[in-house]
Amino acid sequence: MTASECQAPPTLVAVELVSVDKAVVADAPSILGLRQALEEWLESKGVEQWGRGEVSLSDVVQQVAKGEWRVVRGSDGLQAALRLLWSDEPVWQQQNAFAAYVHGLMVHRAHAGYGVGAALLRWAEGQARQAGAPSLRLDCVESNARLRAFYAALGFEEVGRRDFDGPWFSAVLLEKQLT
Repeated sequence: MTASECQAPPTLVAVELVSVDKAVVADAPSILGLRQALEEWLESKGVEQWGRGEVSLSDVVQQVAKGEWRVVRGSDGLQAALRLLWSDEPVWQQQNAFAAYVHGLMVHRAHAGYGVGAALLRWAEGQARQAGAPSLRLDCVESNARLRAFYAALGFEEVGRRDFDGPWFSAVLLEKQLT
């Protein structure tokens, strides 16, 4: 066991109490920084999920300005983030419908393994239910078996596949029915 594996748990002890805030433009550099750190970490592990440099600061600023990003802040900075959308025609195409769509779910590595990602998805599910959405949807790279298993354990079912032209990897479309 390495020293980093022996570290005490992060400040998030009761992940059900995670406070999810609407991101503000000042959060955009931290959101992008978290994304870039995770891109690098994924690449170092040989995991295809996000292409490095695929998202710019301008992209994140625009998404924050549209109210799409939610963040979890802690005493040590940004702990986690996700985008919550109500339509996703570019990815879901003909299957696009009114639903809650999660993109860019990210947990800082110092907080990974403590249920923060699952807590954020439960939060998104609650938002979807409040909005009357019949389902919570997301996608992940087809070759990422570990992430697919994580989503399956949280009640998501694979309902399709999407191939992309350009730099994106083939994706599996996942859905959790809420009604």
